[in-house]
Amino acid sequence: MKTPLILIALSGFFFLGSCSKGDSSAQPTGPSNIVINAAISNDGSGNVSFTTTATNATTFKYEFGDGTSEVVPSGVVTHKYTTPGTISYSVKVTATSSTGQTSFNNKLILVTVTPTYTNLVWSDEFNNDGLPDPAKWGYDIGTGSGGWGNQELQYYTARAENAVCEGGVLKIKAIKESYSGSAYTSARLTSKSRYEFRYGRVDIRAKVPATVGTWPAAWMLGTDINTVGWPACGEIDILEHRGSELNKIVAALHYPGRSGANPDVGTTTIQNASTEFHVYRLEWTGSSLQFFVDGNLFHSAANTSTMPYSKNFFLLLNLAIGGSFGGTVDPAFTTATYEVDYVRIYN
Repeated sequence: MKTPLILIALSGFFFLGSCSKGDSSAQPTGPSNIVINAAISNDGSGNVSFTTTATNATTFKYEFGDGTSEVVPSGVVTHKYTTPGTISYSVKVTATSSTGQTSFNNKLILVTVTPTYTNLVWSDEFNNDGLPDPAKWGYDIGTGSGGWGNQELQYYTARAENAVCEGGVLKIKAIKESYSGSAYTSARLTSKSRYEFRYGRVDIRAKVPATVGTWPAAWMLGTDINTVGWPACGEIDILEHRGSELNKIVAALHYPGRSGANPDVGTTTIQNASTEFHVYRLEWTGSSLQFFVDGNLFHSAANTSTMPYSKNFFLLLNLAIGGSFGGTVDPAFTTATYEVDYVRIYN
């Protein structure tokens, strides 16, 4: 994974205060000439080394802007910021003299912390042959209104013919067959009401079909979809691919103002998407959403207060046929398989 750079922006104000009154020549002198330096590590760890100097100062109190503080005699201290993302912190340093007089200075720093995501909180390795684990996955059934809103052609089922675990791999199979008024069948798995989460890293190791007209996806929806509707609930597309544009990987965000045909979208082209497994990744924090293939960042978006990405979402895995994205289906199509080796979520 590409490690983002640590950035720093310094600004602020300078204020000197003294408890002395009257003739300053007869009173102890308080701290003055406060100078703050901040050196931010370039490894994404969030470590910032502070050095503060001042005339007539014996101790320095740091208020780091993240709810923590520390008093150091030397003015030299290293502090670790731990919240992932790019965040501005207002750092206040108060210098104190031997007589208790104080002066302070403020600085604004912009720190980028790279998420480590070492804690695996949920996963499915699909190691048990048979139907997908019902404790982890449910199904969307049928055609949905207007082909799930995209004019898709398949009928989603809960049959083993359309979704089965074999040899440690989930296989979602689209089949050309007449079924309940549709010309194709497939499956759409969902973790709704089984596993829902906010923020973290999602890794999906998958292999997509190459047939023209296929539309495999790994994506997420806000858990409040039944109350606020779409796109107000928000949608996060970690992986989309269409057989008509082989090896072109799409990631997208759909939300009010950027939905339907106008999403916040990023694309990248890889090799062997349909013949080899690749890891499709989302890194999601309170400040950003970043999308990767095999550790290579190809799209990122800021997560702002006006966007619906600071709440719980659930996962979906599906293989659609045709529709507004899948396009025209190859007339020779009979069956295609979307394979998922694992889904892993870290925080």
